[in-house]
Amino acid sequence: MAVDTCGGTMDERRALPDDALAEAADAFQRLRPRLFGIAYRVLGSVSEAEDVVQDAWVRWQGTDRDTVVAPGAFLAKVTTHLAINVAQSARVRREAYVGPWLPEPVDTSVDPQVGAERGEAVELAVLLVLQSLNPVERAAYVLREAFGYAYDEIADMLGLSRANARQVVSRARKHLAAGRRAPVDAAQHRRLLEAFVAAARDGDVAALEDVLSADVVAYADGNGMRGVARLEVVGAGRVARISAFAKKFFPGAEYALVEANGRPSLLLVQDGAAVALVSVTVGPDGIDGLYWVLAPDKLRAYERSVRARTGRP
Repeated sequence: MAVDTCGGTMDERRALPDDALAEAADAFQRLRPRLFGIAYRVLGSVSEAEDVVQDAWVRWQGTDRDTVVAPGAFLAKVTTHLAINVAQSARVRREAYVGPWLPEPVDTSVDPQVGAERGEAVELAVLLVLQSLNPVERAAYVLREAFGYAYDEIADMLGLSRANARQVVSRARKHLAAGRRAPVDAAQHRRLLEAFVAAARDGDVAALEDVLSADVVAYADGNGMRGVARLEVVGAGRVARISAFAKKFFPGAEYALVEANGRPSLLLVQDGAAVALVSVTVGPDGIDGLYWVLAPDKLRAYERSVRARTGRP
């Protein structure tokens, strides 16, 4: 069955008058960045968030929109529920994942906040910590901290009392605070990443150690790819040696700085295709976290997000 550009089937499109479809599509398109931002933060997946937004569009087509007082609130609620449902089913799939599971990176060069009022909960490391919360806690935190919804609105979206909604957000906030270090100046973050890129490109282990904190942790998401570590690697010496090996693992790859998840990141491109994306967290003593996304499906999702946000082919 053919699918139109708005995401609905041709049969669904014929079921609506042209004017009504255009009006529904216009309203939905204005809200799409916000809906994607909600789903992406809850799921940590570009591809799953895209599917949720498409499902929300189908629901919107089938809704009696004359009864909807606030389309934004209605669609945010629909999207949140769809995302929670996907998150609950995704847990089983992720238990079978080979090696560390990392969120899919998303291009933020055009919209650093990915549809949110604030850039909260979009950094790769924060999204990873968010995944340790249950889906309802994740959603409550995202709705409050990234999108600024009032507790009454969150309670309505999640079927909670106002007091319970406040408690859920508070618990989530404390959980994330416990897993995060004090932020470092953006210029320092970029300087250390640039130094890391130069050292990794040259395979210089000593130079890599100089920019890593003693207790640095590296995660590599390859979902069973041969040669990719299946456990976290800890310590400056070991992480430096593994990072230097990228020169041999991806011979001839181009190293470039890109904007991903609100932070500068390293993208490796080989034969015209992305083969790795590396995000870092930085503390007072240097780079303290490295997040290597190597799984091809996640890199393809990142490349789709680049095209969607920049209009590049």
